[in-house]
This record gives sequence, C-alpha cells and structure tokens, in this order.
Amino acid sequence: MLKQLLLSLAAVLPAVMSASDNEWIINAERVDTMSRYIEATAANGELGFTVGRNPLEIKHVVCASAFENGNPDDIALILTAPNPLGLEVLLPDGKKWMPEETHQSIDMKRAVHSTRMKSDLFDIDYSLRALRSLPHAGLVQLKIKARKDAELKIVNSHTLADHLRDRAKQDVRNTNVEGHRLHMLRTDISYNSGDDNAVVMSGFVGGENTNMIAPDTLEVRLKKGQTAEIDVYGVICTSSEFTDPWNEAERELIYAVHEGSDKLIDRHETIWSDLWKNEVVVPGDEELTRNARFALYNLYGSMLPGSRRSVAPVGLTGLGYYGHVFWDAETWMFPALLDLNPEMAKDMISYRIDHLEAARRRARAYGYRGAMFPWESDNNGEESTPTWALTGPMEHHITADIANAAWEYFKATNDTVWLRDEGYPLIKECADFWVSRVTPNADGSYSIRNVVCADEYAIGVNDNAFTNGAAAHNMRVATEAAGICGQHADSRWNQVADGLRILKMDNGVTAEYDGYNGGIIKQADANLLAFPLNVITDKDQIRRDLDYYSEKIDPNNGPAMARSVLAVLYHRLGDEKEARRQLELAYKPNLRAPFGVFAETPTNNNCYFMTGAGAFIKALLELYPENKRK
Repeated sequence: MLKQLLLSLAAVLPAVMSASDNEWIINAERVDTMSRYIEATAANGELGFTVGRNPLEIKHVVCASAFENGNPDDIALILTAPNPLGLEVLLPDGKKWMPEETHQSIDMKRAVHSTRMKSDLFDIDYSLRALRSLPHAGLVQLKIKARKDAELKIVNSHTLADHLRDRAKQDVRNTNVEGHRLHMLRTDISYNSGDDNAVVMSGFVGGENTNMIAPDTLEVRLKKGQTAEIDVYGVICTSSEFTDPWNEAERELIYAVHEGSDKLIDRHETIWSDLWKNEVVVPGDEELTRNARFALYNLYGSMLPGSRRSVAPVGLTGLGYYGHVFWDAETWMFPALLDLNPEMAKDMISYRIDHLEAARRRARAYGYRGAMFPWESDNNGEESTPTWALTGPMEHHITADIANAAWEYFKATNDTVWLRDEGYPLIKECADFWVSRVTPNADGSYSIRNVVCADEYAIGVNDNAFTNGAAAHNMRVATEAAGICGQHADSRWNQVADGLRILKMDNGVTAEYDGYNGGIIKQADANLLAFPLNVITDKDQIRRDLDYYSEKIDPNNGPAMARSVLAVLYHRLGDEKEARRQLELAYKPNLRAPFGVFAETPTNNNCYFMTGAGAFIKALLELYPENKRK
C-alpha cells in the first residue's frame, strides 16, 4: 500500500506543484481552476495571515499572544483575531470584481505571498507580508494596471469570527503623517468575558490616480496603460501584550506609515536573511531542498525570538489543536531548531520554565510530587486537553520530554549559568515527579502503570517502552545536572531509573508495552529509545526493532514524524537506501497542492503540520550533517 501511495504521488505532484528554477520560490499557476487547494500562511511569530485563492482574500488571522479562556462549554484556544486587511475590489455598479485567471507564488527568501490576477479591464498584483520588522502588523501592497479606462474601489472591511461579532465596536481615527491625511479604521473586540481586548487598525496609503473617499474606501481611476500603487497597513494589538492596546495599535499604525513600506520591507527581509543563514540544502536535489526550506519557512514563521513562547502543532497557520503546546514542541520541533537556531529553541524551553509552577500545582492535584506538565498546554501553562481525550489525564511522558529537551539545550550550549538558574530546577522537579509516579514491583524493579503511549492507539497500559525510557533518562540527567550545579542529587533518581522495566517480546523485539500483541500502531514508540533518546545503542537491537515496527505503523493515519525517526535510524545503521525510502514516506504523502503545505497524515488536511516539518528537518540534518549550525 505504501509503495502504491508513493507511485501515485510521483504522478500527481509535478502537475500540481509548479516550482520555478529559483529554489526559493514556489509557484502555483491558475489556482482559480484547481479542484484541490490548501492555503498557505504568511506569519512572523506573532501573527499568522492565511491567504485564500479568491481576490485579495485572507481566510483568517491567528494571534500568538492571545488566548480565549476555557469555559463550561469549551476549552482554551488561540484567538482568531479580527482581520485588519479584509480587502475587496468593487466595480462602479457595486459588484465584486472577479479576475479571469489567478496565479500565486511564495518567495520564501523574502517572506512574501504574492497573487497575480488578470481580467479584460485591469490586472492586479497583490502581495502580503507578515512583517518581521513590526510583528504586530501586516502589509498588503497592490499594483493595479489598466488594460482599458477603468474605475474601481478598494474597500477594507475588518472581518471577524462569528462568535466575536456581537462584541465588536468600530470607529474612525484621523491624523496627519508628513502632510498626508491618514484615515484609520479601528475595530475593538472584547473576549474572556470582557476582561481582554483585541484592537485592529488599518489605513490606506495611495499614490497617483487614487482618492480616499472614506476611511475604509479608496477610489481608483485609471486611463488605459496607467498604474496605481497602494499600500494597506494592518495592526493587531491585544491586552495580552499591552495594557493599552487601543493607543498602542494607533501608535504602531502611525509609525508604520511614517516609516513607509520600503524601510519596513528592507528590515523585514534583513531579519529573514539572518534566519536563513542556517537552513538545509541537499546538493543535487532541488525539490527536496525547496521542501526543506518551506518547512523552515513555516516553522520560523511560527516563532518570535525572545518571546518565551513555544509552538503548537500547526503553528500560526490555523486553529488546529486549539493552539495548544504538546510534546510535539520538545520532541519533534526543538531538536531541529537547536541545530539551526538555538535562540528559538531556548524560547521553547523558556515557555516551560515560565509555567513550572503550574506544573507543580498539577502534580499536587493528582497526588504526585515535583512537576507534572500538561499534555495540551495553553498560554497559562494549564491543562487544556478536551475532556473526551484520555491523553490529558494519562499521557505522562511529556514531563520527561520537556526535561530531556532542557538537558539537550545545555549540552548544545554548555551554558552552566542557565543550567543552574533555569534548567536544573525544571529537570529536578520532573525527576521528582517520576519517583512519585512509579510503582515498585516484588522483584525490585519499577513500573509506570496506566498510561497512554506515544503510540496513542494504546491507552491505559503498563510499562510503555517510551514512557519508561524517557523517564529513566530524565532521572539520570537530573543526577548529572545536579553535580554540575553543585547540588545534592536524590539517590532515588538513579535507583528508579535503573529499575524501570523495558520489556522484550519472545522474538527479542523491544515490547511497546506489557502485553503488546503485534497490533497496528499510530506511530513510532519503542524505536524512540534508539533515537532521539539513545537509550538503546546496540545495533542489532535497533535493527530488530526497526524491521519489526516499521511495518506496524498505520499507513493511512500515522503522523509524519514516525517515518523521519526510522529514516535517521536506518541511516545510522548504514542502510542509506531504506533511510531515503523512509524519508520520502515522511513527507511526500503529506504534501498538499498547490504549494506543498505539509499535512499531519497521508489522508487528512490538518495543515501546516509543524511537528512533521520539524521531524523532517531533523532527519535531513542527520542525513546531511554539513547543514548543521557551525
């Protein structure tokens, strides 16, 4: 079945993914005629603008710093912000203009999403940037060229999610910027029972052949062959970031117009250029290089250096998984970022450190010591898993995943001051949790009972290989970290770590859990003990586990990252042919037309799946280590 899937993709992908000779640009031709279209997002670590294929369409805007709190009917989720750039083109008769053909492209190097639209009256070039130079802002640039004498209006409506409409207020602000009368449209929404506010502001800056006739409307009159160029700025500020988002939004909009688009774009591109100093290039494979760049483009776009925030499984591309932070961050995205951009990797750990007290409270609530991190963490570090999902109360390996990532950060940086002040307190509290979580057995060994595995098809089992292996590693590195920091190491850490059961089946394969009978699994679990944990190092054992479990992974609904792990392990065993086959299975079945947006599984459209992208990048760094940050 997997072979058939790859063959079918080989036939389809060239037809739907047209890429130019420039490895930095992804072209999508005639998106207006496509039967299948998955949107791509422009993001800057604070805002994510998802661009549609209809004229000047933004499907939604996600704001990283703002969350709507849980309530009796729902759980906490990332805020779908009002869209300050809800533009449309109207003809003189009031009808919406529709182009005859539409082409799109993404320039990853310069981080700009562009749309070219053609009609018999005029052509429009539309570009959108989520500005790195002003993270609470987006910039749209329009270039309109007349084929005939033409009149049109550009109207900007601040679009809102349905559940926020009755909480919105709108008004107009006016000011002068360098002799230009700036009309600013402001929309203010309240959320969290009125305790929080999000404020969006927008303004037009039109050149020749344009006339502002209302704060939300720009009129354009062109003779045949004439061109009009228009900048539209949109700013989003929330009370999560500012005590006064109303005036801050206005200040930032005025600042943006005062700076002008040329300066903002220049700084935007400079910041992206600095990010791109560390990327992945596969010599002789343009397609693979482009896919790797697109993975990093989306991953980098989901992070704002210095924010002390982490990344949800779909980043800032949508509301998938509510914007919560899972083990995905530390296990699958963090390792790639640690190799390429340690500052961003540090933010992911800082997010956990900032919420260590919430994890302590959660441990106490469940009768344990130390820190017990939530399976789905919201902006407050609280558990936000839907109550119907047993992963919330039972998938505990995440506590070890977080501690082990902190240790990896220390090993990569050798920052002993950070370890003493921030890293070790977290690692220690996680180790203390496991001492209180285990159950002693009559033979002197220890078990961790009643868990959901990394393979989430297995629920309520005992002695899960990955959970036990990750916990043991957490306790061992806690002992080592204590020594480096001059602190007392609890002797029980190594005692419990040495006694935790890692079971084997009769065939010598590492048992995923006590009683595992060879059934289909959601993703890699026992194989994770070899990579990334390095708990199993014997090559014969690694090969035995690989060959067994690679055929057990669900080919339809297994998430992408499992195959990336297998690719790394086969590579380490010297089997490059199988490593490359597993690498292709890790990303090709998950690409969606027309841009190659990465889906969670071969059969769903949960995009852009940062988890799979992070694992894919890490696999490429292992297979092509010359890309690692020097």
